[in-house]
Amino acid sequence: HYRDNWLLDAYCHLREGLRTFSVDRVRRAQELDEAACTIPDSELDEYFAASYGIFSGKATHTAVLRFSADRARWVADERWHPEQIGQFLTDGRYELRFPYRDDRELVMDILRHGAEV
Repeated sequence: HYRDNWLLDAYCHLREGLRTFSVDRVRRAQELDEAACTIPDSELDEYFAASYGIFSGKATHTAVLRFSADRARWVADERWHPEQIGQFLTDGRYELRFPYRDDRELVMDILRHGAEV
């Protein structure tokens, strides 16, 4: 469950890889005779650990956000990403770095801070 939506992470045979599906968009499901594919834990860790928000997959970019000194003390306590690196700058601002793949959710989160980032 994520932001009022039920999601299913599963292997997509069409795309031949892990994908996230919105449950309310599933049109049909059927039981198959063959067993489910086993995906190694290392592949699952790589897929989910590098994601930002709901957009999973291997990260292809690094976000570098600089927050105003007024906002810094609040943002420094937030967890945006498991691999984030944050530091206070000499002028009191706070710099936050983390990997991401898709910027759609990231942009929404940045915009809620307005001119402070």
